[in-house]
Amino acid sequence: MTWIIYALGAAIFAALVAIFGKIGITNIDSTLATTVRAIIMALFLFVLSLSLGKFSGFTLQSFTGKEWLFIALAGVAGALSWLCFFFALKYGPAAGVSAIDRTSIVFVVFLAALFLGESLGWKSILGAILVAAGAVLISL
Repeated sequence: MTWIIYALGAAIFAALVAIFGKIGITNIDSTLATTVRAIIMALFLFVLSLSLGKFSGFTLQSFTGKEWLFIALAGVAGALSWLCFFFALKYGPAAGVSAIDRTSIVFVVFLAALFLGESLGWKSILGAILVAAGAVLISL
């Protein structure tokens, strides 16, 4: 059940990103704002990992080639996601942009079934349909 608490935390912080981001990019280019945000995130995470002792025993060989590849791909996908999010946020309503952004769950449900072997039952499919419908309603 611990994962649910962290997932709710992620949702709350994601909501704050939309609100703070919308206020912050009023007169700033969205790509530049995303870049500054990424630098701040990287510094924050570096200090956090350092203070928690996460670098203890770490070497570049700590990760396999496959792990490096997929972490790098996740980083690029995350950067592209945030570039698109901040661009959309600059010109669209925060609630609508965030609602459409959260339809990523629909893609995750199907991609996780396809690539990770996670189950794709009627509950998952119905949930994905409801999420998509809710995003459409919120963004209209």
